[in-house]
Amino acid sequence: MTIFLTVIHIVVCLFLIAVVLLQSGKGAEMGAAFGGSSQTLFGSRGAASFLGKMTTVAAVVFMVTSLTLAVVTTRGGSVIQKTPASQQQQSVPPASGPIQTPQQQVPQTQPQEAPQAPQQNPSK
Repeated sequence: MTIFLTVIHIVVCLFLIAVVLLQSGKGAEMGAAFGGSSQTLFGSRGAASFLGKMTTVAAVVFMVTSLTLAVVTTRGGSVIQKTPASQQQQSVPPASGPIQTPQQQVPQTQPQEAPQAPQQNPSK
């Protein structure tokens, strides 16, 4: 189901890009208004065109597929929960050095002092 939703999502994404790029820009109306045009400042608002309706439909489908993919992929659970217990135990690397249990504590050794350098006689 995830693959099907991903394919639908990509197709709708490409369709949405194409529909938006096919529409005409709305910037000319504002410039024409200052030049003495009889239109309103931001252009006349007529009935929605076919491309405008298709943009709305594609945007809604894009959002629905985005939310659905987000929900479906998070419900899958953890990879750790999906692997069998025998594989989980084998995949743990061994610890370096001997394993110490609380009964076998290694006694702490005190650090030895470093030898001091010989002092020079200041009278020479």
